[in-house]
Amino acid sequence: MTLLDHPLLASRYFLPRPGALEAAFFVVAADGQSRLGCFRSAPYDGARALTVLHFHGNAEIVPDYVPSMAHVMNDLGVNVVFAEYRGYGASTGAPSINAMLDDSESIFQALRVSASRVVAFGRSLGSIFALEVARRHPGIAGLILESAIAEPLDPAIVRVSAEDLGASKEELAAAVAERVDQRAKISGYAGPLLVMHTTADMLIPVTHAQRLFEWAGARPAQKKLVLFEQGDHGTIYAANREDYMVELGAFLDRVRRDHRTPRRERATERSSDSPRRDHATERSSDPTKAPSRKTSQGEW
Repeated sequence: MTLLDHPLLASRYFLPRPGALEAAFFVVAADGQSRLGCFRSAPYDGARALTVLHFHGNAEIVPDYVPSMAHVMNDLGVNVVFAEYRGYGASTGAPSINAMLDDSESIFQALRVSASRVVAFGRSLGSIFALEVARRHPGIAGLILESAIAEPLDPAIVRVSAEDLGASKEELAAAVAERVDQRAKISGYAGPLLVMHTTADMLIPVTHAQRLFEWAGARPAQKKLVLFEQGDHGTIYAANREDYMVELGAFLDRVRRDHRTPRRERATERSSDSPRRDHATERSSDPTKAPSRKTSQGEW
């Protein structure tokens, strides 16, 4: 047990809530006991198509994303797995940073897909786990960071000090460097990278995205930073839906070209009247009617 397992840190960092999930894709957690209530939508041949492994934000659970965002991702020609955390949604167990970092590997292995066909996607808190996947599997097809965190224990985010944890600043810094050094992890990843953020994000300021982009080990032609001028931490998708989908689709197309993966080759067809629901919880379900505005650095 390390400082990152401290119950006070967990209580101030995580916002778990339960939620029922139909047709859950359960994964056994790294402790061999907890069950992670993930969701898998895979209408394509997994040996040829891309699989997006999505890690959601803190005040979210997988049921917030399905079936609506599963359909959105499938319509982009990819399979998708929405990863769940201990204590969240339909999962058992209790959240802790160390345990959840290890759980990201358990979920990755449960995909039974080659790393070269996996795109890790981390939103907000989920960026910690997406980058852990990239660290362990630097040969993944791509990495997407949305409203991501550059410094997981930034006092402005966690509101906990080393003293609160009964440790020195040096001890806490060492614990962070060992497991959640975002700079080291993204510096070691040289593959395709898409970073998206809003300039008005008051929860995770845009400087986090800018630092992650600058730290990234990818060549300039392999990475792109997109900053939306509308929306905030919870409404980045809803407020910028059209441009958001253009950027996401263009990135996935770039990854397909790099890996020569067929686009939109459906293994099964979904009925045109399948239900659609807007994204909820941290993301607003009411998109703005104003046209999206954005700035970007890097082009595909």
